[in-house]
Amino acid sequence: MYRVILLPRDADLDELRRALWAHRIGHRITEEGDGQVLWLVDPSQQEALRELLAQWQRGEPLMPEGRAARRGGGAQWLAPLRRVPVTSLTLGLCLLVFAATWLLGDLVIAAMTIAPVGIVDGQPVPGSLGEGLASGQVWRLLSPIFLHFGWMHLIFNMLWLWFFGRQVEALHGGRRMLTLLLLSGIGGNLAQYATGTVLFGGMSGVDFALLGYVWLMSRRRPGSGFFVPQMLVIFMLAWMVFTMTDIATLFGFGNVANEAHLGGLVVGLALGWYHSRRAR
Repeated sequence: MYRVILLPRDADLDELRRALWAHRIGHRITEEGDGQVLWLVDPSQQEALRELLAQWQRGEPLMPEGRAARRGGGAQWLAPLRRVPVTSLTLGLCLLVFAATWLLGDLVIAAMTIAPVGIVDGQPVPGSLGEGLASGQVWRLLSPIFLHFGWMHLIFNMLWLWFFGRQVEALHGGRRMLTLLLLSGIGGNLAQYATGTVLFGGMSGVDFALLGYVWLMSRRRPGSGFFVPQMLVIFMLAWMVFTMTDIATLFGFGNVANEAHLGGLVVGLALGWYHSRRAR
C-alpha cells in the first residue's frame, strides 16, 4: 500500500471513494490522528488517482459518464457547492449583501461599516469602533468584508475566493476555512481602520490571506494537494504593491483598502507557516 495524501477528519470522502471504485482504482482510507489517509494499492495507477483528486478538489464530476448519467438528477450542479459549504455560504452572503445594497443603498452600507456612521446636515459622520462595540455591534469587526462597491469589485473578489477557498476547504476542511475567513477578515479590517478609514469594504483581504496560505502549503508541503500558479502569485503581489503607489491614483485605482490586503496576507502567511510546520 502506498500512502498518497492526508485529508481532513471532517472531509466527506463518500463521492471520492465511489469514484475511485468506479474507475477501478484499488485503494484504502484509514483514520489517523491528524485526519483521514488515502492509500493506493497499485502504484501504476498513481497518475489516474492524482487526476481524480484534482477533479474532486476543483468540484468537478468524478463518476464515469455512464454512471454519472444514471446518478445525474437535477441537483448535480449543486455538488461542488455542497462539498465546500463555508466557501459557498461566504460567496452567497456577498451576493446577497450586494443585491441588498443595490436595493436599499446607504442603509445597508451604514449597517455594515466597521464603525457606526451617522448623518449630520446631510453628510456622513463616522463614529468610533469602540462606541459600536460598546453598544453590542460586534458584527462590525467582520461585516465590511461582505460589502462590494461595483460589479468588477464583486466579480474579481468572488473569483479568487472560489479559486483559493475551495482548495483550503476541500483539503483542510471547513473549520480551517472558517478560521482563515474570521482571522483574516477581522485582522484586515482592523489594519485598515487603524489608518483612520471607515468607509471601506471587500473580500480582497481574505483573498490575499487564502493566497498566502495556499502558496505556503504548496511550497512547504508539495504533496499536500495545494496548487497555485507562480505567475498568479507574482501578479497578485505586484497588484497589491501597485495600488500602494501614487501611480495607481493616476489610473483611477487610488481608493483601495491596501492595509486590509496587507493585513490579510500576513494572517494567511502566518497560518500557512504554522500549519505546514505542524504537519511536517
